[in-house]
Amino acid sequence: MNIFPAIDLFDGKAVRLYKGDYDNMTVYSDNPVEIALDFKACGASFMHVVDLEGAKTGETPNIETVKKLSAIEGLFVEVGGGIRSLEVIERYLSAGVSRVILGTAAVTNPEFLTAAIEKYGDKIAVGVDMKDGFVAIKGWTEKSEQEGFAFCKKMQDLGVKTLICTDISKDGAMQGANHALYERLSKELDIDIIASGGVSSMEDIIRLNKLGVYGAIIGKAYYTKAIDLSDAIRISK
Repeated sequence: MNIFPAIDLFDGKAVRLYKGDYDNMTVYSDNPVEIALDFKACGASFMHVVDLEGAKTGETPNIETVKKLSAIEGLFVEVGGGIRSLEVIERYLSAGVSRVILGTAAVTNPEFLTAAIEKYGDKIAVGVDMKDGFVAIKGWTEKSEQEGFAFCKKMQDLGVKTLICTDISKDGAMQGANHALYERLSKELDIDIIASGGVSSMEDIIRLNKLGVYGAIIGKAYYTKAIDLSDAIRISK
């Protein structure tokens, strides 16, 4: 299993939201690059980045910070947050990003998703943010009519290679991951699953590793030191 320590960007800073609530934001650092270098020092090879402003606007307001993060040697950087056009995908990939994550657009604009996969292949991942069993969109502010598992299966059928699946009710809450969700996804799909939301203890890392998921995102637990990143990476290998 691969560990993806996470940086959420807002106004050039590294922040975390509680259950996706923009009004419940904690700023952890004014220097995201410094945090990324610590990820690398802990042994990380992967990093998960979300532009929280981009998630709302569909633009790339933190692209300069993303460029700096992508320039760190030896880190595979995936970025999500409001990516809704081929132009924005190209902008991120040209900035050195290894993989981009489509969220809202994968739900609302299947033609765009298909075009992105045809053009960029496995450089495209889809973020499936689940709320009460349905897929949430627009920075988690709206619940779509797409049932979560049916949507994941549809993504696989379209040729998506990687799904980042988040249980919003768990995100930032430090109450543990939704292991039943990831177990079902792993059993029913033949696709790389990255677990996101609520990964808050070494027990979570051990259990997810046993489930055989491709990756796990560590967010708030890194910043609060609830999980030692070096230990998590060592155990996951």
